Amino acid sequence: MTATYNPGVHKYAIFVVCWTVLLFVAGALVTSTDAALSVPDWPKSHGSWIPPAEMLRGGGLFEFSHRVVAFGLGIFTLVLAFLVWAKERRSWLRWFGVIAVGGVVAQAVLGGQVVIRLLHYWLPVVHACFAQIVFAAVLGIAVFTSRWWVSEQPQLEDSGTPSIHFLAILNAAVIYLQVILGAGFRHKEIPVWPHMAGALLVLGVVTWTAVVLRSRFGQSRELSKARILLHAIFGTQFLLGFGAYWSRISTADAPQPTPVMVTLTVIHTVVGAILFAFSILVVLLCYRLVPHGREVAAAEPRQVTIG
Repeated sequence: MTATYNPGVHKYAIFVVCWTVLLFVAGALVTSTDAALSVPDWPKSHGSWIPPAEMLRGGGLFEFSHRVVAFGLGIFTLVLAFLVWAKERRSWLRWFGVIAVGGVVAQAVLGGQVVIRLLHYWLPVVHACFAQIVFAAVLGIAVFTSRWWVSEQPQLEDSGTPSIHFLAILNAAVIYLQVILGAGFRHKEIPVWPHMAGALLVLGVVTWTAVVLRSRFGQSRELSKARILLHAIFGTQFLLGFGAYWSRISTADAPQPTPVMVTLTVIHTVVGAILFAFSILVVLLCYRLVPHGREVAAAEPRQVTIG
């Protein structure tokens, strides 16, 4: 099979991934500063596409900035889908780019409903959680367009039970469940204890996944790095969770929101999104390097051309 590597498309996809992280920062600032509904209408803002500066003081600035960054992501994802469609020979990846655009559009509509429905019906939670799916889709395009993905890779044998494919998917699913619980707590739909219990569950599954990666695939440079980063990101997120909750308790009597609480909560939210995205990356690595079934299949020769 001939696969085409297009450096420009891959680099642009990485840019869109980074922009998506910026959007998570903007969204987390809206929630952490209690700025939701500071701009009470949608899709316009205070009746205008570009409202005057005096109407964007305080929380309005955070809310409008979030909309601007989200609009930018919509444009950038549309351009990415066009580039993939024009440059890629893999038809499934072309349609994946179209699906990513559809996801961004659906997310924008959800965001609008959050405003129109005045934060009711769990819509803020759905909006926050669906954003993670869009992030994973954009990250997937960046991975699929990389030189590493289209190049021939040594195939590894998985002789253990359960399979590494099952375990990697379970790891991502548990982390996503924790994302849902975290969003439910942040938007005041559920108490904090389910989120805390979820953190312990994630700790167990991440540890299990890392142990299996080390015992079965210690010779793989890619999976070894993935194991180390998975531990590092989760460890950072775990500590940030304690810090964010401590900031809420210790400043409960102070005028809210306090800068320390906002800072720790925003970082905790963004790192949580990165942790889920990385868990999806681990799934992709496992499927790329470990064949289906119990035997190592001969790697299909790949001729990589530079587009």
